[in-house]
Amino acid sequence: MSTEKILIEDIEREPDKTLHYEFDGEIQELDNCKITAELDLKSLGDFIEAKGHVDGAVTLECDRCLNKFDYKLDFDIDETYAKHSLYDEYAQEVELQPGQFITDLNGEKEIDIYDLLYQSVILQLPNKKVCGINCNEGFFVSDEEIKPHDSRMDVFKNIKINN
Repeated sequence: MSTEKILIEDIEREPDKTLHYEFDGEIQELDNCKITAELDLKSLGDFIEAKGHVDGAVTLECDRCLNKFDYKLDFDIDETYAKHSLYDEYAQEVELQPGQFITDLNGEKEIDIYDLLYQSVILQLPNKKVCGINCNEGFFVSDEEIKPHDSRMDVFKNIKINN
């Protein structure tokens, strides 16, 4: 795993407490995943806000035909980090509302940008990876592929359904 870390003190020293960061490389844990990203990291007192955009592509395997295909990546990142532990503030269970998800740095002095990009790419991948709208592999099964016969299923041959 690559390390692309930004010190929080470097963000604090920037004009307007905003650091611009660019990434152009691979996410090594994914098959042929090349991305470019532009992020602005801004200090907001007890929080760091990371906003930006990611473009690129990753090679996926189709869930139907098992062929490899390229999947385009084009999405925004909007992440908030808490500089100090939120455990004391939220010691009891609370329901998060939209926009309230915050990554707790637990006093860490740096933000792992590579991990942010990796997790963001993973969240953008489709649940069902299909190479194309016309991929029908695996949908149609011939009678020959159903064999051997399972006698436990014979009970369903005699079911009558009334409308």
